[in-house]
Amino acid sequence: MVGRTARFPASEGVSVAPPAPERCRKRDTASPGTVDTNASGWSSVRVVIVGAGQVGSSIAADLADTHEVVVVDCDADRVEELNYSLDVLGVTGDGTSMATLEEAGIEETDMVIASTDDDETNIVVCSTVKAISDAFTIARVKNTEYLRTWQRSERAFGVDFMVCTNLLAAESIVRMIGLPAARDVDPFAGGKVQMAEFEVDDDSPIADQTVAEADRFDSLTFVAILRNGCVEIARGETVIKPGDRAIVIGSPESVQEFARSVDPEESPGNAEEVVIVGGSEIGYHVARLLESRDFSPRLIEQDTERARELAERLPKTVVMESDATDIEFLEREHVGEADIVVSALDSDEKNLLVSLLARRMGVERTVAIIDADEYVDLFETVGVDVGVSPRSVVAEEITRFTREGEAENVALIESDKAEVLEVEVDGESLLAGRPIRESVQELPESVVIGAITRDREFVTPRGDTVVEVGDHVVVFAGIDVVEDVAPLL
Repeated sequence: MVGRTARFPASEGVSVAPPAPERCRKRDTASPGTVDTNASGWSSVRVVIVGAGQVGSSIAADLADTHEVVVVDCDADRVEELNYSLDVLGVTGDGTSMATLEEAGIEETDMVIASTDDDETNIVVCSTVKAISDAFTIARVKNTEYLRTWQRSERAFGVDFMVCTNLLAAESIVRMIGLPAARDVDPFAGGKVQMAEFEVDDDSPIADQTVAEADRFDSLTFVAILRNGCVEIARGETVIKPGDRAIVIGSPESVQEFARSVDPEESPGNAEEVVIVGGSEIGYHVARLLESRDFSPRLIEQDTERARELAERLPKTVVMESDATDIEFLEREHVGEADIVVSALDSDEKNLLVSLLARRMGVERTVAIIDADEYVDLFETVGVDVGVSPRSVVAEEITRFTREGEAENVALIESDKAEVLEVEVDGESLLAGRPIRESVQELPESVVIGAITRDREFVTPRGDTVVEVGDHVVVFAGIDVVEDVAPLL
């Protein structure tokens, strides 16, 4: 499963104004609900989450350790279940009701996250909150029109931060396309740096090599190996085993070269032939974003009217009207020769079926949208290469937003096992004016400096590299040391 996105404004799926650090400082002087922020972003604040479904529960679990969390939902059983499983306060009721919000203590609340499955409900929640409190509001929506309206007027709907599920999921998929074996990609430093996660198969040339043997690129740094659900810092002598996931940080060009070494059989870059199955909103945005990267995808849509509409909106995409399970059609269109098939139908079962069928026909890699988060591991076990859960993507985006503080950009690894931070170095930084080999002596072992940009140019971090004030440093850190390390940087 993947689930991370670009930062503002690189990602279209999120929108926020003003930028997080500025907003946090502004709220420091506000009353009531003064926010005490530190390196982990919004720390020690009171958060009300409206909607205890998959997204709301996931966010509550991520925030419960560091925040005072209140969960509001109409379903009493769901609220009670969260009360037992997490250190949160549950309130049963309609989150759009002023009475319910007052019962949840809205006047003393710093942040409200509206995360129900209904866009209109989430917007009404935020509007109601703004009418009676100074709380910061976050709304989750699926309809991109709401996002467009919000972007045209910063304070529309009473929403301070809006995340769009469909766009975020599409962006997650598109970032992986063009990088063979990639499971996730995050840009940093305005796109000058990439963090990427690659799966190492049995027949990969780097399987059973040490990190020192596999590290053949000047502008690339191995930072960690994910093995059996654990994060292991990459050392020169670390052996990369089949089934591992390697996390690297480097220039986009070096990450692209590394992708070829992980899986030389796949076509890198925009030479990949992509077939999208399903003209859903996610399928449409995947095609649109690929077009903007000079890909020429093919899209299969069964509904005649929808196919016609998509053909008009996607000038560089070949839209084919057909049932994606029609084997004769797939063979006639040589779908089996595609490098990657993205299944974006409105049913998890259909996406699984199409993915398995595509693999059987010879497709190199399959990516499936999976609505039920609990199916992701199961689907990947039975043959889907990458499962993307839109709910997990948006939950991680909101969680990550709450982590931002001093860091310019944050990416979560394996939901919450490690973080990659981008920090602009100032005169107070432990790194400023010192060679890296000297400053790392004062940092925990689970911290790796992955990349530096100086005057918007990539600088490969080596032991004798002296970090300067104004540099942007991209750092990998284990989750157990993030809060201690970030203020030092």
